[in-house]
Amino acid sequence: MPKRDCVCLVDLVRSLSFAVSVVLLGWGGSAAAQTKPEKPLYARVNTFGVFAAYSGDSSHFVLGYAQNRKLLEIGVAYNRRLKLGSIANWQYSAELLPVALESDPVTHIVDSQQTPTTQVFVSNFRQSAACVASSESYSDTLPNGVTFSGTVSTTCERTWTVGEAFSPVGFQWNFRPRHRLQPVVIGHGGYMYSSQPIPIDYAGSFNFTFDLGAGLEFYQSNSRSIRADYRYHHISNHDTADTNPGIDSGVFQVTYAFGR
Repeated sequence: MPKRDCVCLVDLVRSLSFAVSVVLLGWGGSAAAQTKPEKPLYARVNTFGVFAAYSGDSSHFVLGYAQNRKLLEIGVAYNRRLKLGSIANWQYSAELLPVALESDPVTHIVDSQQTPTTQVFVSNFRQSAACVASSESYSDTLPNGVTFSGTVSTTCERTWTVGEAFSPVGFQWNFRPRHRLQPVVIGHGGYMYSSQPIPIDYAGSFNFTFDLGAGLEFYQSNSRSIRADYRYHHISNHDTADTNPGIDSGVFQVTYAFGR
């Protein structure tokens, strides 16, 4: 083969190689551009929060027997990420409640005695059962012939007890950590101290607490979110006082959280 033909063949091979390389690089870049980028993780390492919680009633859900009790709580929370996966974000959780208010129904009784003398007797007490308003007249004659008669009126009032609480043992599971809206399972254990015995006079001022619930957390950004959850909440003195009716409540809580 003549020398000139060899040179032309080499140049042709080089040109074809360059063209194939350009095509392959262009195809690879186009494929990479079409690959859907991975979603970011919405899962902070350290989280701080402020929250408010409320329950408008109580009944015998599981353990407690005190009825018609209310709870109003304001506090702060701290979470620490323990294990993060593609499905769930497991966190340690603790809550401090400098404001923990508990409300009990008070039965107010007025005994207006007419005979044998005119007197008025007033009493107030808290009981496990819900208060029922009523009014009735009475007339009782003793064996000695003396008759006691009058009217007994019962009205229902309410008293709030001031307390504070701390739940140092807790957990939180956030599912679907690559999505802004995440289902949450949460629970805590701790104590509550009140300025007087709750929920009745002969119960304790120091009570143990635990809660377990579920909700949703919406991430406004990687660092900020709002969580709403509903929990079963229990208060009990664990038989450390004369009586232990316990309080079972359904508590709705809203938390504003932030961190990194």
